Amino acid sequence: MKKIFTIKNIILGILFILVDLVVYIFLGVAMMDYDDFYEGPQSKYMSLETMNTFQKSIFISLSIWNIINIIIVIFIIYKVYKYLNTIKQIHE
Repeated sequence: MKKIFTIKNIILGILFILVDLVVYIFLGVAMMDYDDFYEGPQSKYMSLETMNTFQKSIFISLSIWNIINIIIVIFIIYKVYKYLNTIKQIHE
């Protein structure tokens, strides 16, 4: 039985979280370009038609990054569930 909570996995998890935060900070700061210079009507705020190419790419990248994070969280939950289920079966 493989252990999930080893020092190596904990360090990799912390490293992943730090890289994730750096990417979010980069995308957030880049998206501030749109917030700072938008002067259109409030009803069209954050629509793709009011963005230039750079802002669209950042907006789409942020959306893709959110989807990737959701998939990774689901995968981690699945791995922990599988690990706990294995421990439960061993002790029965």
